[in-house]
Amino acid sequence: MYKSNYLIIVFILLLFTNCKKNRQYVPNVYVDLIIYVNEPQNINLVSVGGWKYFAGGNRGVIVYRKGFNEFAAYERTCPYLPEEPSAIVAVDTTNNIILKDLSCNSQFLLSDGSPISGLAVIPLRQFRCIFDGTVLRVTN
Repeated sequence: MYKSNYLIIVFILLLFTNCKKNRQYVPNVYVDLIIYVNEPQNINLVSVGGWKYFAGGNRGVIVYRKGFNEFAAYERTCPYLPEEPSAIVAVDTTNNIILKDLSCNSQFLLSDGSPISGLAVIPLRQFRCIFDGTVLRVTN
């Protein structure tokens, strides 16, 4: 009787510790950015393919200009073990269409935030972008 109870408890503990180890969930925090695209500090967002980091979210937001009137914005926290302080994605300096997390070697496409290699299996958290031709609003 005691042996079977002991085995059940050990099994449950192993199950919970394994699930926690592979958790890929970035906490949702309020984001509401107003960005004036034509201002000098946002010069990188004027042309298609440009990107810029902004404060906000958990560990920052990256905004990317996909097209003339189309933007994408992502949480910079890597979804693989997001509680780790080093779980931050940044634009790859050798290939600026890739976002990389150096702590887990995950890579994501800047165009849609989807994972392309590494330990992360879910995409980066994406925010809604509303652009009126001058002002970009990034929100969730």
